[in-house]
Formats: sequence, C-alpha cells, structure tokens
Amino acid sequence: MAAAKLTGIGGAVFLGGAMLLRDCLYTVEGGHRSILFSRLGGLQEKVYKEGLNFKVPWLHKPIIYDIRATPRRITSPTGSKDLQTVHISLRVLSRPDPVKLTNIARKLGLDFNDRVLPSIVNEILKSVVAQFNASQLITQRQMVSNMVRDQLVERARDFDIILEDVAITDLSFSPQYTAAVEAKQIAQQEAQRAAILVERAVQERQQKIVQAEGEARAATMLGEAINNNPGFLKLRRITAAKNIAATMSKSQNKVYLSSDSLFLNIRDTERDASLFSAGLVDAPLESVAEVAEVAQAEAEVA
Repeated sequence: MAAAKLTGIGGAVFLGGAMLLRDCLYTVEGGHRSILFSRLGGLQEKVYKEGLNFKVPWLHKPIIYDIRATPRRITSPTGSKDLQTVHISLRVLSRPDPVKLTNIARKLGLDFNDRVLPSIVNEILKSVVAQFNASQLITQRQMVSNMVRDQLVERARDFDIILEDVAITDLSFSPQYTAAVEAKQIAQQEAQRAAILVERAVQERQQKIVQAEGEARAATMLGEAINNNPGFLKLRRITAAKNIAATMSKSQNKVYLSSDSLFLNIRDTERDASLFSAGLVDAPLESVAEVAEVAQAEAEVA
C-alpha cells in the first residue's frame, strides 16, 4: 500500500517536473532572434540566437524577431521641380539590426516596418524628386535611384533598421503631362518630316534646273553643228533611215514605204548647188552613199 502511494507521488513529481521543464525552454527558429521581457527588470539587453533557450516560467516572456530581409513596396505621390505630379514606387528590402533588438522593441515594437518605412520613404522621395524636372527624372533615373537609396539607408539607421536594397520599380506622371509629351513628340516628328519634304523638293528643283540647262546646251550645240556643218543633218537623216529599215526588216508583214517616210529623200537641189559652188562635189548627188561621203568630207573639212 505504501509502495503504491510512493509510486503515485513519484509519478506526479515526474510529470510536474516535465511540465516545468517544458515551460522553462523555448525554441528560436532559423533567421530569428529573441530577447526576454522580465516582470521584474523589463526588457533584457541580451539577444538570444537560434536554437533551444532557457527562461523562467511566469517571470520571463520571450519576444522573437524575424531578422531576415523582408520586401516591401511603397508608392508615394510627389512633385517635381517643374511642379509636375510624379507617382514613384519603391521596393525596399529591410531587416532589424540584430544587435539593437532591445532598443527596437522598446521604441517601435514588433511592427517597426509599418511604423517607420512609409514615413521616411515619403520624406526622402519628396526631398529628392523636388531637385529634378520631370524630363530629368526619366533621363537621369539611375542618379535619382542612387540618391534615394543613400539618403534612405542613412535615415533608416536612426531607427536601427538596415536596408539591404532600395530600387525604383515604377515612375509615372499625370495623364495631362503624358498627353503633352506625346503631342510634343508628334509635333517634332511632323517637323522633321516637313524638313525632309522641303529638302527633297529643293533637290528635285535643282535636278530639273540642271536637266534643263543640259537640254538647252545640247540644243545650242546641235544648232551650232547644223549651222557650221550642214552635212550633219543629212547624216542624222541617214542614221534614222537605217534604224527604221532595221526595225521594219524584223517584221513578218510586208510594208512599203516611200523615200520620204524613210527619210531617204535627201535629194536637195539648193543644197547640191551650194555643195557644187563650194567645190565639194562635181555633180548633183544621186545616191545615199554619195551623200554620206560628202557629209563625211564636210566633217573632215570642219
């Protein structure tokens, strides 16, 4: 009877000890840190690492922080130097400083990101964007991003928050400004197109002038050749007759043409008289060959 009672007391003690030991231990997961809140002394300065840690039941309460970098997207409307409304979105990777967890818990609590990041991001964005025009925000985007990152990292240190990365993910303007930029681009393209058309018209005009001058020069030279050497015209008529005869010979139909149609009526009484008086011929010309020989002789004399 006494042995059974002793066994029951031992089991109760063991069970109570096991429950007490369970309440004295707690686990810190990977990527986390913990601090203890004491009912007697408040927050403790010591930071506990990952793994199994000891606490005093009822007296200590563990506060666990996630020290891994957490992404957060923040959008802020602000104004540029030329008074244009700009909507900028930032992606921020933040984490608490593991060494300063007690200070963070005392000043900010567990929701430190929600308390700090939106306000300092708006502050830095407004101060940086106000230094640039709307067009500069686009052309110098990398510079703007670097300035925002440097100032934001420095500002977050005042709250014991470490920023791993800061990047501009979106940059947009008001619909009115966007429409004005598109209208300006369209106007510039139309102006360039008009300039090209004007240049083309000038080139075509110059080409026509050169062509007309060439034709006028050719006509002048042809007139001078005819005046200086009357046999030149008969040579041209002979050449035209040869071309006509060659073309007609390739036809399958029979065609009869007069000498006038073939430009072979080169018999010219007045011309023969002038040639006879000049001593180039001894008698009136009777054949095309004779005319060609005379014209060639005239050309050699000229």
